[in-house]
Amino acid sequence: MPKSTRAIKVTDKDKAWNRKAQPSKYRIETIPQNKTFLITCEGQTEELYIKSFPVLGARVKVINLQGQSKLKLVETTTELLCNFPEKYDEVWCVFDMDVKRGEDEFADFDNAIDKAIQNGYKVAYSNDAFELWFYLHYNHSETQELRTFYYEELGNKFNINYIRDGKKYDFCQKIYTLLEKDALACQKKAIQRAKKLFDIQQHLPYHQRNPVTLVYELVMELNNNLRR
Repeated sequence: MPKSTRAIKVTDKDKAWNRKAQPSKYRIETIPQNKTFLITCEGQTEELYIKSFPVLGARVKVINLQGQSKLKLVETTTELLCNFPEKYDEVWCVFDMDVKRGEDEFADFDNAIDKAIQNGYKVAYSNDAFELWFYLHYNHSETQELRTFYYEELGNKFNINYIRDGKKYDFCQKIYTLLEKDALACQKKAIQRAKKLFDIQQHLPYHQRNPVTLVYELVMELNNNLRR
């Protein structure tokens, strides 16, 4: 027997419960596909800065492997992937040149990058320091500098003693926001400047590329998944 239907009184046809749903006139935020990232790094600054990106559709797992050599960081990344049940669309290793600059450190830096690439990972390496990426938000420079130069410059920009306070947890947590809100800082220009530095030095061995930072490539990828 066909299902009986209830008659609607003429006086009730415009009541809320009898109206058909209409398409919303408001724009609904679209969520990109759930891309997954595993990002290993060697310090608190890198970890907290990356975690500050307001990604919406991606799942980003950031692991701080501080205290390891560059090559060991890459090897540990491989071990983590073997032990994690989930698979990742992209794997990134983030590190910079050692404070001590000798043949052993240069070899470790170069070998780590080669090993990561062989394993199919992407590498956001910096030489001399990760802070070069922050500095490029304000200025372009093709001069080789030690990290103390960037610490001093950023200390002046942020009005802090960067050597003393720039690595503290509370400050590292807000670097992304500070750069976003500072009218003098520009991430778009930082990307352009970093790409230019890479382009003019990519023919050199990794450890001789200075100043250089491929953090811009990771930032561009994260930006593709930002909350709009």
